[in-house]
Amino acid sequence: MSRPAPRAGRYRRPLPPIGRYALRVGAIAAALGLWQLLTGLDVDLWLRFSQFPTVTDVAHAFADRLSGADYWTDLADSLTRIVTGFLLAAVLGVAGGALVARSRLAEDVLGPLLEVVRPIPAIALVPVAILLFPSNEQGIVFITFTAAFFPVLVSTRHSVRALTPVWEEAVLTMGGGRWRILGSVVLPGALPGIFGGLSVGIGVSWICVISAEMISGQYGVGYRTWQDYTIVNYPGVFVGMVTIGVLGWLTSTTVELLGRRLTRWLPRTSYAAVTRPTAPRTLEPARPAPAAARTDQPSDPEEARDEHLV
Repeated sequence: MSRPAPRAGRYRRPLPPIGRYALRVGAIAAALGLWQLLTGLDVDLWLRFSQFPTVTDVAHAFADRLSGADYWTDLADSLTRIVTGFLLAAVLGVAGGALVARSRLAEDVLGPLLEVVRPIPAIALVPVAILLFPSNEQGIVFITFTAAFFPVLVSTRHSVRALTPVWEEAVLTMGGGRWRILGSVVLPGALPGIFGGLSVGIGVSWICVISAEMISGQYGVGYRTWQDYTIVNYPGVFVGMVTIGVLGWLTSTTVELLGRRLTRWLPRTSYAAVTRPTAPRTLEPARPAPAAARTDQPSDPEEARDEHLV
């Protein structure tokens, strides 16, 4: 007995761009609504939501903070620190990763030192920054740079080492030199991995710059958030948290869009509609013909001709 063939899978139509944006906004609105509900009802089951400010309290604090000059000063200081440290880490991380991956001498000299320093959390270097740099501003930039440097370095190193040697041999065959290989093969081929490291580095940089501002900063989003906590201004603390989240999302999105722009030649994975794979149909085995239908005539024409000749 053969099993019936399963029905073919239906196409899943992708949402239009407006639908996707509406879905994202709806998810955020649902999260805010749940927050307002739990804090407004003072729910205390295991998590103590009664200690949290409500969404309306945070919104009022946000509006008051936006009308003052300190908020924009803190925003400008944090952005200046993150951009300066991250750009330094991007340039030196890509250069260092390519150098270590391409030069055996550099790997032997710099590799052990980098691997010893890399596991140290960047925020643990705050005492070193205080002793090393003459101002807190330079020390915070150093912490931000250290946080982003190692993700970019490691990602670049692995991306360069993963390149196929066929491309380099092709450039050498056409008479290209070392710099030609670097500009036309190594850096373009490693761009996807480099931007992967940059995306990780910008997120870690925000974590460390906020922590450094809380410890030794003067002005900045992290500094202001910690000051609100010390004076028990919890709505102000949540204003700082929301600001940090929005800034981190904007900067990481900028890095991602820049990466897509520079790697347009790569194939993209689309959210196209797909069908579920269907099971192959089971072929029913051939049944033997009934005895009445059998004949002694050969089925092959050649055999019939031979028998006729005989």
